[in-house]
Amino acid sequence: MSKITAAITSVQGYVPERVLSNHDLEKMVDTNDEWITSRTGIKERRMAAPGEALSDFGVEIINGICKKRGISPLDIDMVVVGSITGDYRFPSSANVMCDKAGCKNAWGFDLSAACSGFLYALDVGRVYVENGTHKKVIVIGADVMSSIINYKDRATCIIFGDGGGGVLLEPNEEGLGIQDAILKSDGSGREFLLQEIGGSFQPINEDNVNSDRRYVYQEGRTVFKHAVSNMADVAVEIMEKNDLTSDDVAWLVPHQANLRIIDATAKRMGVGTDKVMVNIEKYGNTTAGTIPLCLWEWEEKLKKGDNLVLASFGGGFTWGAIYLKWAY
Repeated sequence: MSKITAAITSVQGYVPERVLSNHDLEKMVDTNDEWITSRTGIKERRMAAPGEALSDFGVEIINGICKKRGISPLDIDMVVVGSITGDYRFPSSANVMCDKAGCKNAWGFDLSAACSGFLYALDVGRVYVENGTHKKVIVIGADVMSSIINYKDRATCIIFGDGGGGVLLEPNEEGLGIQDAILKSDGSGREFLLQEIGGSFQPINEDNVNSDRRYVYQEGRTVFKHAVSNMADVAVEIMEKNDLTSDDVAWLVPHQANLRIIDATAKRMGVGTDKVMVNIEKYGNTTAGTIPLCLWEWEEKLKKGDNLVLASFGGGFTWGAIYLKWAY
């Protein structure tokens, strides 16, 4: 009997309609288009509509996946969501998505790993497919970052946007799909990128409810330094572990945090820019949403058997890489 691997058989993305451009931000904080573009590569980002929640993103993603694959939401066994901006502290947004999308036979949960959330969730989902207990697992990475961003803080508001995507994992016996994963974390980095207020350590109360500490805080230089080294290191590590050369890699699918970080990772891997998925200029950093959004936008260019390396770095710190063979 052939070994079962978990293969991506459908992919779908979603971004809200509203665009927040660099020129719009010039009217809100002390910044300008040239400064933002030269340091991040971002030209614009998307913003959720009033009342639009993470679960609404998920419904669009689930419905799109099912339509492409020609299946019903009732066929889905499980939904795993990588996100830090769920509808509620509880219940999980995965549960809400299953209810709204009609995935009546599925169970699921949310996973918090910031910008590495999709990779963490993808590796979790593949285990359930590989062990034979689940046949159709949807893995979603998405965030509504506008819900936790201070639009008076030019260090963070220029970076983040709203959006996300997801994939369907199914069993494969052709040797395609997810081949390997290297996932890492270092909690000592939490002080440099975090949302300080709102958890059990510092619950919201009358004294801090209006504090700027309820928004995302980032110490940019430190995060940039760690992101450049760790994302590049883990991408090279997974190549070496699987005897991949730069010629073997069809596509690098990097987390879209900063164009300079993406370029540094590609350079370390020896991969040319023609093999790197980049859409940061349109969407900014959608946190857990960036990698599946890239897969969605590049879907038509992907060929069966293509070697893809997915790499990310996020708050926490969290980082990792996944090596997969495209299955369709």
